[in-house]
Amino acid sequence: MDGSIRQQVLVLFLASSALDSGVIAWATYDGTGQNPRMAGDEDEPPYATGLAALEDGWRLIQASPLVSHGTGDEFRTGYLKYEFFFEKLVAPGLVDSKLVESQEEQS
Repeated sequence: MDGSIRQQVLVLFLASSALDSGVIAWATYDGTGQNPRMAGDEDEPPYATGLAALEDGWRLIQASPLVSHGTGDEFRTGYLKYEFFFEKLVAPGLVDSKLVESQEEQS
């Protein structure tokens, strides 16, 4: 692997459209290849809120559009509506400490 910058991606599904609402689901992807993960391998999210991720240096790159839902949709469980994508750009060998900590806690 060369020494070029790599992208880490953090996907947080929040309880509402507000960045300070709680995380209800998440996924992480590490483009450095140094922190392999699988869906469901963690019991606790890496951050309690989207705002906490911002405060730790993650950059918000996409938020789900707010869509009006019809009556009764609040009982549907087909998808999570409040999806936020964050990124960090890191040099190989300098992985995000939060991602490493949560992986080490699982070991």
